[in-house]
Amino acid sequence: MYTIKATQGRAKRAELITHHGTIQTPVFMNVATLAAIKGALSAADLRAVGCQVALCNTYHLHLRPGEGVVRDMGGLQKFMGWDAPTLTDSGGFQVFSLGALRKITEEGVFFNSHIDGKKIFMGPEESMAIQAALGATIVMAFDECAPYPSTREYMSNSIARTTRWLHRSKAALGEGQLLFGINQGGIYADMRIEHAKEIAQISLDGYALGGLAVGEPAEEMYHILEETIPHLPHDKPTYLMGVGTPQNLLEAIERGVDFFDCVLPARNGRHGHVFTSQGKLNMFNARHERDDSPLDPNCNCETCRTHTRAYIRHLFKAKEMLAMRLAVIHNLHFYNTLMQKTRDAIDAGTFDVFKKSQLESWNSNA
Repeated sequence: MYTIKATQGRAKRAELITHHGTIQTPVFMNVATLAAIKGALSAADLRAVGCQVALCNTYHLHLRPGEGVVRDMGGLQKFMGWDAPTLTDSGGFQVFSLGALRKITEEGVFFNSHIDGKKIFMGPEESMAIQAALGATIVMAFDECAPYPSTREYMSNSIARTTRWLHRSKAALGEGQLLFGINQGGIYADMRIEHAKEIAQISLDGYALGGLAVGEPAEEMYHILEETIPHLPHDKPTYLMGVGTPQNLLEAIERGVDFFDCVLPARNGRHGHVFTSQGKLNMFNARHERDDSPLDPNCNCETCRTHTRAYIRHLFKAKEMLAMRLAVIHNLHFYNTLMQKTRDAIDAGTFDVFKKSQLESWNSNA
């Protein structure tokens, strides 16, 4: 059950009750592709950084270790020791990113495993069966993430196929799972709107916008959100897939989005780039060599409570695995804390002031 608790303009403060726990939104879902956060974080670490939802990937878990293994070990929650909601991507984005390794048909997609070249078929029914075996709380409908840029003709055919696949995904939904459908249309606002209207007629538990942040300018993405979201059900969660920077999140929340995921905080952390209340830091920079301050004086994560910039820079220079772990812990804490502050601001009716203050702080230190 999804309940809106407060609004400010289009910004929503809500909660989604699931059988694995209640999700407070706006929420940033931490990406655990293979049932683990890259950077050596455990489920206990996820709880410590304030994570509410772990996002795992259908395609990757299907290949390794196989959904049968995860099912037999009690599903994702027991397998990874995570006692909170999970969301699984349908596998569509990964399948379509394989390029020459796949072939699209009406039934689904034939593709070769990127691991060993094994031939595999995945369609809506197969995707939903895998996600059911994984035991995910929220599952995504199988869709086609069309390449950017795409012609209007290609996009039109792709959207129609995605809609047909959505109906098949819903028919194959696992018991007790929540299903989110996916809006597509690239940067064609009129096609996005028509597709939004079409899938809004299908009773779903949530509605996602896919195929954005794939190369188009940020302002173009914001325009698509402004045009499309009003045509999706207001009383259901809205999920912007694969986005993004802290600035992207606040801009999208202002336009009505309340679910997000992105590999950015973990990936950047593993490469020594950290997010702070004063802007981004590069831990390879020589100015941190004798800096005894924490990564962020306004942060109370494990990393900032315990270690200095000088030490973390040393770890990165020495190629110690601990460097990645400490930076990823900090970045995920930063993202989850940003969402908590955003929820508080919407509750208080001060989101516009909060957003302006955050953007000014990050821009002034860029």
